[in-house]
Amino acid sequence: MTQPSIGLPHHPTTWLRRGWRWAAIAVLSLHVACGGGGGGGGGSPPPPQRSPNVVFILTDDQSMPTLAQMPWVKSLLTDSGTSFERHYVSLSLCCPSRISGLRGQYAHNTTIYRNGAPDGGFEAVYQLGLEDSTVATWLQAAGYRTALFGKYLNGYPDAAPSANYIPPGWTEFVSPNDGLPYRGFNYSLNDNGRTVVHGEADADYLTDVLSAKVIDFIRRSASEHPDQPFFAYVAPYAPHAPATPAPRHENLFNDAIVPRTGSFNEADVSDKPAWVRALPLLDAAQIDQMDKIYRNRLRSLQAVDEMVRDIVQALQAQGQLEHTYIFFASDNGHHQGQHRMDSGKMTAYEEDIRVPLIVRGPGVPRGGAVSLITANVDYAPTLAAIAGTSAPAFVDGRSLLPLLQGQTPSPWRQVLLLEHKLDNAADQALIAQAAARGTLEPPDPFDLTLGTGPQIASFTGLRTASGLTYVEYDTAEHELYDNGADPYQLTNTFSTAATDLKTRLAALTTTLRTAQGAGLRAAEETAP
Repeated sequence: MTQPSIGLPHHPTTWLRRGWRWAAIAVLSLHVACGGGGGGGGGSPPPPQRSPNVVFILTDDQSMPTLAQMPWVKSLLTDSGTSFERHYVSLSLCCPSRISGLRGQYAHNTTIYRNGAPDGGFEAVYQLGLEDSTVATWLQAAGYRTALFGKYLNGYPDAAPSANYIPPGWTEFVSPNDGLPYRGFNYSLNDNGRTVVHGEADADYLTDVLSAKVIDFIRRSASEHPDQPFFAYVAPYAPHAPATPAPRHENLFNDAIVPRTGSFNEADVSDKPAWVRALPLLDAAQIDQMDKIYRNRLRSLQAVDEMVRDIVQALQAQGQLEHTYIFFASDNGHHQGQHRMDSGKMTAYEEDIRVPLIVRGPGVPRGGAVSLITANVDYAPTLAAIAGTSAPAFVDGRSLLPLLQGQTPSPWRQVLLLEHKLDNAADQALIAQAAARGTLEPPDPFDLTLGTGPQIASFTGLRTASGLTYVEYDTAEHELYDNGADPYQLTNTFSTAATDLKTRLAALTTTLRTAQGAGLRAAEETAP
């Protein structure tokens, strides 16, 4: 069964009607393309010759299908920039992915595998001193004003010296430190060293509060520090569960359903590893609940979509748009119903590891597409290259800047390492803690089976440029998919694959799982 077409639904509020909104998008897009000021009277004079600004927007648990319901992102970023069509995270979980993005390292080199102790979360990052060298410290040392707005690392500020702790490298820092930020209301912020409490009024909706603070930072940076480039890292909580929408969006997408992909509630999982084979078919109540979650995920992303619009308008008004790179990405993907799994992440399946990456900026081809394998470990070295500074030798990723300039570097990555580490006791502890502490990540429905049902065994594996997904589980089980011929990963071909192919895949996985820095990048350039 295929998913019905889902457009922007009609809404009683006039400005949200489909035709009016798309017309507004078209007008703003034309205005921006033609250099209109967007409320700034034609904009400020062009900035002096200096390093470009960067705005990096990172959503939370966004799956690829939801991107189609963000028209401002499409108009102002996708159509005006370049999309990375095979962009992945190496470990599909929030904290490991976020620190990999900030440092440019795989999990086996950060040693951050989870969202909480002992081998994950903010507490482990802080204790290991990983914050002492991140893209924030590098860019600040290169002369940038740096600012973070939104979600930092899971568990922040636990184990920090105070609730208003500001990590190294950030000129400004605004991040939730108490309350219920995942619910969008009734939370407090560490607002540059002081705690500010927000309640449940419409104006307290977290995505909107963050958007206003980003825009204020852009305006102040342009007017008060015109000779200094800025870097804004913007991390809304949407569409992470419970995916609370802004009140103005809560009646949208009433007919939306989870995409019924070819692997949705997969009938035959006999070729899958034991943890998948143990999953029963999803029942009608589970599917109905997933559809409800999906609608809220789409609804919660509408405020993020408007944030993108408002950021672009603010940059244009300050005369900074053409001097600014805007990145749009997610910390990991999200499955809903594939291979019988309830809503969640953490697997090596395509729904969990493939994420959006869209970039617009100086010299970036409009409407461009990159088909090379890229990853979240590439963010930090890319931002360092944009800033004209060198990334440390420990960095595993590679700069995407040549790709953003329309070039095709050779050689390039032929394989991407995939990682996951099972720690059932730690997972159970986090689930229990999250029920009592709103700043901790609420568990997805699939997470709730951990310890009481199927568990995703620890694994390492590869996603290859030739289209293969290869996974080695600690249980001695394997998966191998030809994603070109089998995009829904229905048929595990490991048992019938050629022995020499399996030997090459295993050898390369063994090399990469302990490699680092330049040696890792060199190994990635070997096709299996």
